[in-house]
Amino acid sequence: MKLVRYGNPGKEKPGLIDANGQLRDLSSVVPDIGPAQLGDAALAKIRKLKTDKLPLVRGKPRYGCPVANVGKFIAIGLNYADHAAESNMPIPGEPVVFTKANSCIQGPNDPVMLPKGSVKTDWEVELGVVIGTRARYVSQKDALNYVAGFCVINDVSERAWQMEHGLTWDKGKGFDTFGPIGPWLVTRDEIANVQKLGMWLDVNGQRMQTGNTKTMIFNVAKLVSYVSQLNTLMPGDVITTGTPPGVGMGMKPPVFLKKGDVITLGIEGLGEQRQEVVPFKL
Repeated sequence: MKLVRYGNPGKEKPGLIDANGQLRDLSSVVPDIGPAQLGDAALAKIRKLKTDKLPLVRGKPRYGCPVANVGKFIAIGLNYADHAAESNMPIPGEPVVFTKANSCIQGPNDPVMLPKGSVKTDWEVELGVVIGTRARYVSQKDALNYVAGFCVINDVSERAWQMEHGLTWDKGKGFDTFGPIGPWLVTRDEIANVQKLGMWLDVNGQRMQTGNTKTMIFNVAKLVSYVSQLNTLMPGDVITTGTPPGVGMGMKPPVFLKKGDVITLGIEGLGEQRQEVVPFKL
């Protein structure tokens, strides 16, 4: 299933994308697409619905983040060897884990706002993993059973704050609008092999990133298992799993986002995003 949340910010309604690519309203079935709707039993009930009987949503409404009330937004750095190389950093022996602020989460096509005074805002197409079942010290073998589904994430990053203002990458990762998620949550049963998904990102129509999840250093199962040792993963938590090469920081000379730029990105089977870059405002 492709589950969505649509409507104005803060007033999103639950929905799904049917077999014909049409948006159907789920408001009469579930109150939202949040932690309570992400477990296997809850998803099974939605899956049994006759989608052609659900109300058809006309027009082109805004999509919000497909998961309501995200608990933790956990990120993995340097998870593609060629991205580590372009960042002039060694290939990690264990996953590099940091967090993105929940307040940065937004819809997939909402504008990305440059932080005040920023001249080093960068892009990163990433595979997102949405937790569906409480996970604590889970094995790598069982880890995917705790996943509700997958989505596209743009891990927008301000490199000066990430790299030049002391320790912890978190500083450059959590600015407002720096976490576009969606357009939809694709349940895990729809993805035959999550480690074989093509991914791409363009800026102003120019291809910047081309990659595939098969080149991850640590695969999704390993990441879920690893993070579940650090903290208890709860339904609705999101893990964004790293980016392939082609970020602006790694170019010679570096290229960063500016007002008016348009970012488009996508992952095979998971949909596409589009963001216009806008200047800072309170």
